[in-house]
Amino acid sequence: MSERKVLNKYYPPDFDPALIPRAKRPKVQQHKVRLMAPYSMRCNTCGEFIAQKKKFNARKESVVGEMYLNIQVFRFYIRCPRCAAEITFKTDPQNVDYVPEHGAKRNFENAASTSQTPDERRKKREEEEANDPMKALENRTLESKREMEELDALDELRTRSARSARVDTDKLLETLREDQVPEEEEPEFTEEEEQMIKDFSFLRQALI
Repeated sequence: MSERKVLNKYYPPDFDPALIPRAKRPKVQQHKVRLMAPYSMRCNTCGEFIAQKKKFNARKESVVGEMYLNIQVFRFYIRCPRCAAEITFKTDPQNVDYVPEHGAKRNFENAASTSQTPDERRKKREEEEANDPMKALENRTLESKREMEELDALDELRTRSARSARVDTDKLLETLREDQVPEEEEPEFTEEEEQMIKDFSFLRQALI
C-alpha cells in the first residue's frame, strides 16, 4: 500500500545538488500585504471617491534608489473598488506621510508636505531675485521695513526697562503708607471724667 502522505523523498546515490538550477528571483520583489488607504483619494479613471482607512489587499515593493536618511521608501499597489484600475502611492519618510504616484488624486494635501524648509525657501528666493530684479528690490524693501520695526520695538523695551530701573521701591512704599487712612485713636479722658465713668458704672450695677 502506497504512503498517503509523502513525507520523505528518494535521493539516488549519484545525486548532485550542484546540478539543480537556481531559481531566478526578480530584482524587485513584491509582497502581498493588507493595508488601509492612508488618505482620501479619487480615482482618475472612473472618479470613484475612496475614503481614508478603507482596507485593501495590496502589493508592496521597495523603491530602488530612493532613501531618506537610510530609511527605505516603499511603493504600494492597490486597485479601485469600482473599476479595478491600478493605483500606486509611496511612503514619504521626510514628512511622515504618503505621496500619490498615479491612478488617483489626493483630495486634501498635507500641510507638512507643502511646507518648505529654510534652505528651500532661501534657494527659491535667490532664483526669483536672479530672474526678476523688481522682486529683489521688493524683498530688500520688506527686509529694511522689518528691521526698522524690530529696532523700534527694541528701543521701546529699553525705555521701559530704564524707567522701571529708576523707580525707588523705598520711596514708593513710603508714599503708599502716607496715603493710607490712619486708624482711629482711642479717646483720652481726664481723671475727673474717668472717676465719673466709674461712678456711673457702679450705680448702674447697683440698680441692676
